[in-house]
Order: sequence, then C-alpha cells, then structure tokens
Amino acid sequence: MTFEATYLGSNGWFINFKKTNLIIDPWLKGDLIFPPGEWFFKGSLEQDISINKDVDIILLTQGLPDHCHIPTLEMFRKDIPIICPRSASGILEKIGFTSIAILKPNEKTQQFNLSFEATAGAPVPQIENGYIVRDDEDNSFYIEPHGYLDENLDKQNLDAVITPTKNLELPLVGSFVKGAEVIPKLINKFNPKFILSSTVGGDAKYSGFLNNFISVQDYKEELNCNLINLESMQSIMI
Repeated sequence: MTFEATYLGSNGWFINFKKTNLIIDPWLKGDLIFPPGEWFFKGSLEQDISINKDVDIILLTQGLPDHCHIPTLEMFRKDIPIICPRSASGILEKIGFTSIAILKPNEKTQQFNLSFEATAGAPVPQIENGYIVRDDEDNSFYIEPHGYLDENLDKQNLDAVITPTKNLELPLVGSFVKGAEVIPKLINKFNPKFILSSTVGGDAKYSGFLNNFISVQDYKEELNCNLINLESMQSIMI
C-alpha cells in the first residue's frame, strides 16, 4: 500500500498518492459560519493551515460550509479539477471554478490516475456523497463524514476507511453524525486494514447557540483492525 493520509482537522484530509495529491473538504483559513450567522454556529481556527505539496484534485462530500468552505476554496487556482455533489456546484461556479465534475451516488469518474465512485451519504436534507477512491495500483479508501453507509454497496476489500468514530447528538434531533454506530457496518462491508478517525478533531474553537447543545458519544467496542486517531495535521502511511 502506498498512500499517505494527513488529517487537517474537522472534515479535511490531504491524501498523497504516488502520482496524485488529493485534498478533501478542506478548511484551511478563515472562520466557519453556519447560516443564519455566527450567533448560531461559528468555528475559528487556532491558525491557518498550510499544505507543503501541490494539490491536483479537490474532492467535496457536501455543499455545507464545513465541507465546501468558501474562504479556503478561493485560495486554489480556478482550473483545478473538483469532484462534488450537486449541492456544492453552484457555490463553486460562483467562485469561478471551471473544471467541476458533479457526481450522484453510483456514478463514477476518472481524474489522472484516480477513480472516484460516489456513494449515498448523509441526508442533510438532500442525500450527499461518500466516495470510494482507487489509484491505478489498486490502493483504495472509502470516506463519508457523517457515518451514513450506503447499504447498496457490494462487499469489497479496501485498504482504509475514513469515518467519524463518535456520534454527535442534539436534543430532539438525535444523532446527526453516526460514527459510533457505523463502524461495525464498515468493517463488515469493507474489511479495512485501517480506520482513520475523522470529523471530530483539529485545532479549532467552536461557539454559538447550536454548539451549546451538541453532545458526543464514543465508540467503545473492541475492533479487529487498526483505529487511527489523528488529532490534527498528522500523517499516516497506509
């Protein structure tokens, strides 16, 4: 196996394949604010995050601000290939990006030496995307940031899954991130060698009305594969 995964905090990942560098759901600078405003929910980075390698492709799982972060995306050249769900496409077009591949669940595309298969992800409220990504040497991973697994996917062996490993819950709403619930399903579906913990982590501070009501539930069962907790801007070779 020959790719390196670096956790950028929140939902962000930098994946360094042998030939291609991929960045996923990056939040690298500026505040993260959910409508209707910062009084409702605001995230602030301790400091801007820099990437010391060129980015070849941007992969977005959702159109929400913590996945499709406008101040960060404005940093990139406008002809960079971007793969995303329909919910993010209008935002990207307004920024000025010119190479946007919109995928729905079950659709596939190829960029450079990487293949991307979109899977059904979280309903927030429209169905967003997860992805299975492979390179031309069959190194592979699955990613979905809210713990929603597409039950229609065939069983297959993947090197790694990138997933939340905690539940995030709100009163009356219940779990809107289901990491603690999805892990056994992911192991059964993909037989991964590594589980990379995502979504809840990074050097950021959160405030606002909504943040006061979010509670966290950990996954506590024993695993039969490697659970890797990268807190922030740390890498692992897969």
